Amino acid sequence: MSSASESTQLTDSSLPGLFQAADQASLAGQRRYLTASRTRLAFVLLAAAGGALSLQAGGTTFDLAAAGTAVALTATAFVEIWLLTEKPEQAWYDGRALAESARTVAWRYAVGADPFPKDGDEAAAATRVIDRLDDLLNDAPPSGIAPSTAPAVSQAMRDLRASPLDGRKSAYIQQRIVQQQDWYSGKARWNQGRARRWGLTLVAVEVLGILTALLRAFGYIRFDLAGIVAAMIGVGVAWLAIKQHDTLARAYAVAANELSIVRSRLELVQDEQVWAGEASDAEEAISREHTMWRASRRSL
Repeated sequence: MSSASESTQLTDSSLPGLFQAADQASLAGQRRYLTASRTRLAFVLLAAAGGALSLQAGGTTFDLAAAGTAVALTATAFVEIWLLTEKPEQAWYDGRALAESARTVAWRYAVGADPFPKDGDEAAAATRVIDRLDDLLNDAPPSGIAPSTAPAVSQAMRDLRASPLDGRKSAYIQQRIVQQQDWYSGKARWNQGRARRWGLTLVAVEVLGILTALLRAFGYIRFDLAGIVAAMIGVGVAWLAIKQHDTLARAYAVAANELSIVRSRLELVQDEQVWAGEASDAEEAISREHTMWRASRRSL
């Protein structure tokens, strides 16, 4: 039972070309969006720092700090305009949705899940896969696509599909369900840790803000340091809204536990027809998490 799963590895590189194209577009969009968001928030902090200070140039009345604030706010506006115009987050979300749709089509075909069961007509099954990928491509927005030359149905997909039920079952559980479960579990723990650290950091910054406000109230400092701290808090809250650590931690924990149940059901299957339905249900469970993720991102 294990030999087939060991010899046939359905890695990302052996998935359809449409997956490769959408995955590349999504990753590029994510990088651009997060980089621009970090840059925008950094300029906001610089503007707040400039607004709290006063720095005269020589003996003139020209305030260099105020000028720096104007420059930082101008840069913030330019980054905001770029985000509104280019919409890199659109490529991130649309590309990820398309990539996961192509991935699930590939796995359904490779392991004989509905709607590509092992009914004997392999040419018809491959044609249905190609037609389904073609439909996904036609419905995809341009922002979610990058160039790719990989085939729609790879040799690895055909080899796994040609394996007996035990081989496909073992490969699917280990390479799809277990790997996905491990990914969700790891991401849930990572996001939980980040949410906790960010929460503690914001509390510390808030305490610092209280102290700086009191120092100014009693005349120990003359510039608005509390205003800078307040801007830091605002930036931290904005970054947490972008990253959504708490929301993702809960969603990934639920998905990991759901896949644990799915895995147990799959391990009990011994019949080809039952397998086609159970494997299809497993892909539906995975797809639900991606649908929820995309919906939560679009609500920002």
